[in-house]
Amino acid sequence: MAGPPATAVLSYPRSSVRGVNRTDRLYALVEELRAVAPRPRSARWLAQRFEVSVRTVERDISALQQSGTPVYAETGRTGGYCLDRTHTLPPVNLTPEEAVAMALALRSMAGTPFRQPAASALRKVLAAMRPEDVAAARELADRIQLAGDVPAAALPRLGGGALPLGCVLRIGYADRHGAETYREIEPLGYVGVRDRWYLIAWCRLRHSVRVFRPDRITSVTPTRETVRPRSLDEAGVDIPHRLRPLTLT
Repeated sequence: MAGPPATAVLSYPRSSVRGVNRTDRLYALVEELRAVAPRPRSARWLAQRFEVSVRTVERDISALQQSGTPVYAETGRTGGYCLDRTHTLPPVNLTPEEAVAMALALRSMAGTPFRQPAASALRKVLAAMRPEDVAAARELADRIQLAGDVPAAALPRLGGGALPLGCVLRIGYADRHGAETYREIEPLGYVGVRDRWYLIAWCRLRHSVRVFRPDRITSVTPTRETVRPRSLDEAGVDIPHRLRPLTLT
């Protein structure tokens, strides 16, 4: 993916710079340097741009360098900080679900010589995503528990998403004898065991946490009712020690 040309104007309005949190500022700082690369920006110029102190800019640059972002200092009268665009990705519009799908796919590299490169690739993709999308992806990943390898079956989609948090779903569900019931559920997470996925949800019919096989869900209808998303821990789910959460690191 090609980065923006050197003459590109950063689409981060000056009015939005004041008072942003550090995560957003680091993101904007990288994009500012990318927009003018390979030309440098001085610490003083960046401090004025983001309305912070020069010392704060220096700390931010140090944090970026420690995280692997290829920012380097160029000395001289016109020197400053530069970004090596050839080793970075421009912002990518991956959804949180797409990022989790990549993490699941790259997990299959765990037992191969490509484990470290796979982890590095995922970190670069996450670094190119919007902070709020990364946060949403981490929340979704925290709700996926795995026992061993990732199941070969695709992660099920419910009501238009992999896991519609905070949305009450009305489902039809068939038991092992084929008897069908209808109920409302609050999705909590997925468990992947061997070749199968299981949906963990609060069942309003049974008034308890239940485990559902997605291949037995005969229909899914999202309702307009919203609830506060609960983690598996909050819902009182007893997670066996052999299960491990999916991580995005």
